Amino acid sequence: MKKIKLLPRSFLIALLMGAAVFLLTRCVHKDDSGTGRQISFSQFAGSEACANCHKDIHEDFIHTPHHLTSAPASETSIKGSFAAGKNIYNYDLVRKVVMEKRDSGFYQVLYDHNTEKTARRFDVTIGSGTRGQTYLSWAKNSLFQLPVSYFTHTNDWANSPGYLPHKIDFNRPIIARCLECHSTYAKTISAQDHLPEAFDRHQMIYGVECEKCHGPGAKHVAFQTQHPGETKGGYILNPAAMSRQQNLELCGFCHGGRLHPSKPSFQFTAGDRLSDYFLPDTSRPDPANIDVHGNQYGLLIASKCFRISGTMTCVTCHDPHKNQRGQLALFSERCMSCHNKEHGNFCKMGAEIGAGIVQNCIDCHMPKKPSRLISVLLSGETNPTAATIRSHNISIYPEQTKKWLEERKTSGKSAMVN
Repeated sequence: MKKIKLLPRSFLIALLMGAAVFLLTRCVHKDDSGTGRQISFSQFAGSEACANCHKDIHEDFIHTPHHLTSAPASETSIKGSFAAGKNIYNYDLVRKVVMEKRDSGFYQVLYDHNTEKTARRFDVTIGSGTRGQTYLSWAKNSLFQLPVSYFTHTNDWANSPGYLPHKIDFNRPIIARCLECHSTYAKTISAQDHLPEAFDRHQMIYGVECEKCHGPGAKHVAFQTQHPGETKGGYILNPAAMSRQQNLELCGFCHGGRLHPSKPSFQFTAGDRLSDYFLPDTSRPDPANIDVHGNQYGLLIASKCFRISGTMTCVTCHDPHKNQRGQLALFSERCMSCHNKEHGNFCKMGAEIGAGIVQNCIDCHMPKKPSRLISVLLSGETNPTAATIRSHNISIYPEQTKKWLEERKTSGKSAMVN
């Protein structure tokens, strides 16, 4: 019988130590995202660099809510009025916050019995102003939300969403997850789980810019500069080439409700799986319980249109490079690219509505609904006013259709009288 030669004990110990060193090295150099990749500020080129080659797209994009969703606070970026008499939010008979322009910037100033108690500067605007804006202020390296926001529907100052009616709070901290959906990048410099989180204000990219959907582009810009004739596009992501699920999750990153991070913020990039960065949501909520603000993805995938389609994504209807908000005829045209007489699934009320049906599918099948999450208390009011946001649960709403038909008849009679 052939004997098996045993390896010397000293060799086995050396082998085990080497393996341990190898594994330790792998752990030290592996990033927290689980993808073998770390995203940093130096990897971004900035949208101005994109404009050098994509001028027309960039000129359209700068008018979109994505681009305008955050910015340094300035006279042009702040929507609310600082004019005397229009710059006050009254909390009660003796306390008020006044929006003031001072030599060092714009401020929200708390007065109690006409005595100044607190003054915090507008440093960052959050929101494009389509429905409103809220504002952030730096305190050292942390950001805090200011108590007064702007509500577009009434063109007035309002209590910030989620704030108690009579509590004036200047100390609500902003976390990285908030900034993830309102900026392209922000460098966190505080320890994990430390609150309030601290950020490097010199390593922030405001707005949801090109690189949010196409990935950091510094390498791409350098490559294209060195190879101007190359048309393929090196070191950049093209969402059009990604799978349906990748496209949906890219939009769902910000429009998928309250996702709970399992990895550090600002590491997710186009093409990644949300499940690698956020705790999985195993619930199957009823669409009726999904708020119209913030979870358009959840409402869309609950829609019959989505369920029977093998290709429908957010960009089936939305061009992310253009501001097409309010263009109902354009969106209706996209509905009718699938719902038409040739396919045998055209609107059954076509005859009753008449030729005008081609102008507006949206108000009947995606009506505006009040948000339970975004409501504000206007000065002097006792009941909050909800922002109305278009539902992305594409469905049949009989009451909404009846209301739309009645309004259409009324407007038709008014036109005849005039």
